Amino acid sequence: MKKLFTTFFATILAMTALCGCAGGTGASSEAKTSNKATYGGTVVVGIQQDIDGLDPHKVTAAGTKEILFNIFEGLVKCDSNGDLVGAVAEEYSLSDDGLVYTFTLRPGVKFHNGNEVTAEDVKYSLERAAGLLDGTPLVSPLKIVTAVDIVDEKTVRVTADSVNPELIYSFTTAIIPYGSGEDENADPIGTGPFRFVSYTPQEGIVIAKNEDYWQKGLPYLDEVDFKIITSAETALVELKAGTVQVYPYLTDAMATEIESSMQVLVAPSVNVQALFFNNAVEPLNNPTVRQAICYALNREAISDFVAGGDATIISSAMLPTLESYYVDLNDTYGTQGNVEKAKELLAEAGYPDGFDLTITVPSNYEFHMDTAQVVVEQLKAAGINATIDAVEWETWLSDVYTDRNYQSTICAITSDMTPGYLLNRFESTSKKNFINYSNADYDAVYANVVEAKSLGERGILYKELQKILAEDAGSAFLQVPANKVAFSNQLGGYKFYPVYVQDMSTVYYVK
Repeated sequence: MKKLFTTFFATILAMTALCGCAGGTGASSEAKTSNKATYGGTVVVGIQQDIDGLDPHKVTAAGTKEILFNIFEGLVKCDSNGDLVGAVAEEYSLSDDGLVYTFTLRPGVKFHNGNEVTAEDVKYSLERAAGLLDGTPLVSPLKIVTAVDIVDEKTVRVTADSVNPELIYSFTTAIIPYGSGEDENADPIGTGPFRFVSYTPQEGIVIAKNEDYWQKGLPYLDEVDFKIITSAETALVELKAGTVQVYPYLTDAMATEIESSMQVLVAPSVNVQALFFNNAVEPLNNPTVRQAICYALNREAISDFVAGGDATIISSAMLPTLESYYVDLNDTYGTQGNVEKAKELLAEAGYPDGFDLTITVPSNYEFHMDTAQVVVEQLKAAGINATIDAVEWETWLSDVYTDRNYQSTICAITSDMTPGYLLNRFESTSKKNFINYSNADYDAVYANVVEAKSLGERGILYKELQKILAEDAGSAFLQVPANKVAFSNQLGGYKFYPVYVQDMSTVYYVK
């Protein structure tokens, strides 16, 4: 048996290397620290969208997961250094054949209802997520799990049917009380540093300190109010008035507006922004048309306008900070646009006079709305008449992501802890393939990824997938924005993570 407590891929550690100043705004890369951290108080965190549920095994929106991180924990979890550390489990071991994981539960971990976590709870949670209870996997990577066995009251053994070197990162899946997932109307119960208090649609979620949290000394705050603010203008008003203390979605213009009254914290984000194409609708089902659009876009100008030049320009779906898995493909279409080449390809595809294109954008995301405005003007130069359809988040989630009833959209996909997470959604049969991408070569390479026994093998294949996706112009990938957070001068302890979360357990008021 190999005794492990996993360190995250060495290359991803770069994701937590914080940026310096942001576009000349005087932003800092970390929250001020103080030896005078105090316990107590309430913090209001502005969020841009309503949640898509409270069931941690079923939610899909990154904006929901960033909140639920405070309520739920898995057997393991990611820390701010990019390491995988123990949570409900204090340690685990992996068999020499890479198929059997044995977890030792941490003693004394309690759910928010006061009950201590048992092996039965863990077995139920993992079987539910893996689809072993009803045949429907709720957490896709866990579908290779064939059995979850209780060895004793503090030991659980998980068996997989194939080797997946990335599987351990799926054991961040929330542990919930036995049977609790069957009551859709029940309040969510986890083991995290905060317990659920209330949820009001279109308004937000309130969470309160878990007095029994297993990690001593945390959290500091008594209560956190995640308040839905769908307008950038409203967010600015609230930040300036001090009614919102944390706002993690600043545009460059917003950062400039509030820098004199608040801290502006900056780090690389884990979001890949793109003009996503619905590959199943005309004329975007024609790869030549898609390539023409990619040539028409000046990515450098987009970054300058909406991100103050702080974004990292990309041409495929991978984070550049994942150096062992990323391949720079910006030469494929260039970063400054080539309008004449775009017109040439449009004529070749049968659209010498261009065509009409609707870009559906979630209106609550100012960054995406600003990007869309620039894209519309750039496409116009190539003869493409693009218009913006600004919709509410719930509409975008149902019409675009779930029903795939759209032509194109500007949004961002968010990485989790595995490098393959951004690429597996483009397999033709993936439930997450909201762009309806279908490429036999891509599917064939991805099938080899599934069979690969090491991260090194997978890295080679991931680069091949990126090349296929870029050359076929599955979508027009734009940039990885910087993550700019407004943070009250009265607060300290904010931490950036290499995953999309808002960890409020370390945030505190300073004297």
